[in-house]
Amino acid sequence: MNIDQFYERIINIKKIASVKESKYIEKALQAELSAVVLSIGNIAVIKRYVDLFKSNNLPVFLHIERLGGISHDREGIDFLAHYVKPTGIVSTRNSLIKQAKNQGLLTIQRVFLVDSDALKTGLQSVQETQPDAVELMPGLLTDILEEFKSEVDLPIIAGGLIRNKHQMIQALRYGAVAVSVGNYRLWKETLAGETN
Repeated sequence: MNIDQFYERIINIKKIASVKESKYIEKALQAELSAVVLSIGNIAVIKRYVDLFKSNNLPVFLHIERLGGISHDREGIDFLAHYVKPTGIVSTRNSLIKQAKNQGLLTIQRVFLVDSDALKTGLQSVQETQPDAVELMPGLLTDILEEFKSEVDLPIIAGGLIRNKHQMIQALRYGAVAVSVGNYRLWKETLAGETN
């Protein structure tokens, strides 16, 4: 999947499943989603998970810091890119984003907004690495979504602490192009046409 196809998916479908337990893999396969972020697995099973989602034409991103047995360095990224072959990675680390981009993987840089310093350093980090998309956490900070969006020309994904459809719609109305949610019940929500 190339970057334009990914952007088209997140703009049209608007939901990304954050899968944190293997028992929810099947539920993610049954929902209409832009993509899946896997925060589960290890070196022994991750290729099987990725192949399963890809065989269902669903882009799959790996949250590399949460995968067991894979180092967080150039060799780990090389292994993922050449053997596991996900659509891309999610990471908070600039170095991993840069290495993944060099290997042709799509990248989502996760930024935790805990205070005004985190906002400033997050903006600087994203401007330096130029990931393919940015995930802001928590996704309920609507005024910060607008501010971040005005500073970077990248798709913004809102994630973290989103617990219902109303919160999903609010994040989209304030500048997010998609929402990333871990609650499998929200994966079936319809968002098209409700964000204007």
